[in-house]
Amino acid sequence: MITLTENAVAAVRTALTQAGEPAEGLRIKVEGGGCAGLKYLMGLETLSQEGDAVIEKDGVKVFVDVSSQPHVAGMTVDFVTSLEGSGFVFDNPNALEKCACGKSFA
Repeated sequence: MITLTENAVAAVRTALTQAGEPAEGLRIKVEGGGCAGLKYLMGLETLSQEGDAVIEKDGVKVFVDVSSQPHVAGMTVDFVTSLEGSGFVFDNPNALEKCACGKSFA
């Protein structure tokens, strides 16, 4: 469903070890909003919820709720560091359009 690059796995692992409270993985969710109509939300998660797809790579878990699954199927998540800043980057084959910041899509 979702592919995580090695850089993304390392970034999630770092976030999990530095979290103030115990977390089991990363949740990726899609909601209405953003410049292009849909936006990605990400946050640390303690437990999976009913209907979640659970993707695991190298001991890192990603949780995707049932309503977000069709929007992210086939997506690759990377983590990049550049002069402009660092953050997660989404290569989503389901996105017909995306905004300049790369955080929202249609």
